Amino acid sequence: MLPMSSLTDLTLAEARDGLRARKFSAVELTDAYLAAIEAVNPKLNAYVLVTGEGARAQALAADAALARGDAGPLAGIPLAIKDLFCTAGVRTTAGSRILEPFIPPYESTVTANLLRDGAIFLGKANMDEFAMGSSNMTSAFGPVTSPWTRRGDNRALVPGGSSGGSAAAVSARIALGATATDTGGSIRQPASFCGITGIKPTYGRCSRWGVVAFASSLDQAGPVARTVEDAAILLGSMSGFDPKDSTSADLPVPDFAAACRRGVKGLRIGVPREYRSEGMPAEIEALWQQGLGWLREAGAEIVDVSLPHTKYGLATYYIVAPAEASSNLARYDGVRFGARTSGEDLASLYENTRAEGFGAEVRRRVLIGTYVLSAGYYDAYYLKAQKVRALILKDFTDVFRTVDALVTPTAPSAAFAQGEKMDDPITMYLNDIFTVPANMSGIPGLSVPAGLDAQGLPLGLQVLGRPFDEETVFAVGAALERAAGFTALPGIRAGA
Repeated sequence: MLPMSSLTDLTLAEARDGLRARKFSAVELTDAYLAAIEAVNPKLNAYVLVTGEGARAQALAADAALARGDAGPLAGIPLAIKDLFCTAGVRTTAGSRILEPFIPPYESTVTANLLRDGAIFLGKANMDEFAMGSSNMTSAFGPVTSPWTRRGDNRALVPGGSSGGSAAAVSARIALGATATDTGGSIRQPASFCGITGIKPTYGRCSRWGVVAFASSLDQAGPVARTVEDAAILLGSMSGFDPKDSTSADLPVPDFAAACRRGVKGLRIGVPREYRSEGMPAEIEALWQQGLGWLREAGAEIVDVSLPHTKYGLATYYIVAPAEASSNLARYDGVRFGARTSGEDLASLYENTRAEGFGAEVRRRVLIGTYVLSAGYYDAYYLKAQKVRALILKDFTDVFRTVDALVTPTAPSAAFAQGEKMDDPITMYLNDIFTVPANMSGIPGLSVPAGLDAQGLPLGLQVLGRPFDEETVFAVGAALERAAGFTALPGIRAGA
């Protein structure tokens, strides 16, 4: 058997192959991760719940299946599950006090697919409350601390959000991969901040059934993992048509992992001029140019393109997403499920339950959403935002007639310290400036770690592709990964 720290250093693909070659067992791999969680999670708060007993039972079942020769493609692979995915018999809170007592009697389709393929669930990963945030500071269960630190500065950093617990766990080697969700950048931005890979697939590629809703026309599940290939393997299991989700696409699931080996020779890669935002740090611009250079050397053609309406993406998003959140969160009223705070009458029951159950950021977005949907403002805000959203999609549709993929920075900065930038909600919302357009248009987007900033923190490059063409996105991402040769590791991690 390999030492425990060596087991947690393996990529998902290496662990899968090692399990099949009987170099170690699923129980040994799971125990290594549970030991790592016990040692590292108190420093990070990446997990809000660890399901050690269930994980060991799943590991025993995986070893039996491997011995029989009928194991699924993820047999014995230990994963973290973002606490937005309903897990049967296991508490699911969406990072909110209002759902603290909620134990779902059913399994989300995405997690059911992973269980079908033999994955092991280590526990539930911390997150921004109801997935609303870019820092993982809005969780009712405390912030997640990034495993990374700046050179010469010991201040705790944010891991990004809302999938900060998932990203921190993968980066810190206390999960082999993790589920995540992306409504405006919540997979890609934390992946960039934590030096790992994350993909938001095309809207409809993964079922939303059993995922606690934030903004239903924007939410999409996807994986975070250590490598592009690992993310491709996970997405292959998470994807698929689901009749329980009316927005699920009835399309075959390609071999995403095979696409990572395609290369980019002959591909046309677009560079949207509108993504050169004012005040972009020079090192992010330099990394972007370096990434384009790597693709050019690998045989791709680099093409300047224009996406004129993407500059309205963030403003449009912060009308559409809060409006849908206002509608979706109306169900948390203290009557049917979740927490309840009593009142003198029904109205005060609602008011008291929501006042105590929802955090400040959730209340802010619900109020914004209720306002833009109210009589007299619906046409001026929500209807206009939907028209602009259609123009954003048209821009991407037009550009993808001439190029195969787009490459941009993932985020406008590296990770910032807890407490930095947080006094001004607008500054926080600007974290999503490069990621939001992909959600508004439903296209796939992948973040790949490509370098470090001057303070030793990870920076990511983003690959955007045509709807349901994740294969090309993975091919471009894998080419960037090979050229970047990113091997930097955070200071806080299993085995460090």
